[in-house]
Amino acid sequence: MPSLQRLKSLKRPKLRSLFFQTHRWLGLTAGILLCIAGLTGSILVFWHEIDRLVIAQRLGHLIPTGEALPIATIADTVKATYATKGLTLSSINLSDHANQPYSVWVHSPEEHYWWQVFVNPYTGQVMGDREWESSWVGIIYGLHYKLLAGEVGTLVMGIVALLTLVLSITGIVLWPGWRKLIAGFKIKWKQAHIKRTSFDLHKVAGIVTAIFLTFIGFTGFAWNVPQAKVTEAIHAVTLTPQPPDPISKPIPGRQPLTYADLIQRADAVISNATTTYVSFPEKPEDPFRVGKRQAQETDKWGNTRIYLDQFTGEVIRFQDGLKPTRAEAITNQFGSVHFGTFWGIPSRILYVLVGLTPSVLFITGFIMWWHRKRKNTGDRTSVNPLPISLRGSGRK
Repeated sequence: MPSLQRLKSLKRPKLRSLFFQTHRWLGLTAGILLCIAGLTGSILVFWHEIDRLVIAQRLGHLIPTGEALPIATIADTVKATYATKGLTLSSINLSDHANQPYSVWVHSPEEHYWWQVFVNPYTGQVMGDREWESSWVGIIYGLHYKLLAGEVGTLVMGIVALLTLVLSITGIVLWPGWRKLIAGFKIKWKQAHIKRTSFDLHKVAGIVTAIFLTFIGFTGFAWNVPQAKVTEAIHAVTLTPQPPDPISKPIPGRQPLTYADLIQRADAVISNATTTYVSFPEKPEDPFRVGKRQAQETDKWGNTRIYLDQFTGEVIRFQDGLKPTRAEAITNQFGSVHFGTFWGIPSRILYVLVGLTPSVLFITGFIMWWHRKRKNTGDRTSVNPLPISLRGSGRK
């Protein structure tokens, strides 16, 4: 009867082989989509900076003149202007640069397309607009988020994000550095077969970026596939009660409060906080939402959110960005770990390189598979049944 140690030694190669086969075939079958997600992600890391140059070239440079107009005034102007075109006011993003226009978003509920309107915050003048889906950044974002294929594409890229998570975990398990650390980072360049060089590049690029790709894959899956109820699971695991969705309660015969009144009520909830965006209700049940950033918050848009009943002005929910619940403390980090903003410019530069990694991994993985396939086809009797990462390990 085999000993327990003997059984464990027999199971280990089988389990490692399972991880290897999973890693290889997922990488080969989904590799092209992973490359698309990675390359477009690298571009989107600095899309705000690139887009500022594009907008300035098209609309000219904005010169600050005094104090910015009230948000409600700008919102009312854009709403009236674009209502004649059948477009509904959705939100307004305030710029964190004094010489940049505000971005006001309007859309067509029936045709599901969005327009970005640029407004001079000092005069209220509409400087120009663009259809988001046909803009350069809209195309890149559409490829990254949904392959320009609507809801089906959104689901597909959500699955791709999940595969990124699986590939990262299996890659970490298969990394040869666990047996000998120096072997995990060594790249043999001179007099090495292309298959060996590809393997070395694959293992080093993979392990260096694995943790970042894991977070990117997890957050991308959570956003693209809400059916998976990742947020609900986080609330359950952290033992945090999940609050009900904030809704307004329509009052028969009463119109919603004005934007100016609602914004004033939101400002009264918390002092010493900067408004970063306002989301306007499109249906009677929708809340009026104001996003704010407190001085101690590091996120560009802040994580402080105020939800108001649009008919009564009552505060339905208040999320303090400096005092999040256990679940909010986790979900508030989704954006920073997905877009690489957690260390500012250095981490964003790093994420440009991380976005290139799937292409490197796919190309090197394909080269290894191709040479292995040719060898198997040419001489089936000389095939080593163990994956390359196990060869020379001393196992019989």
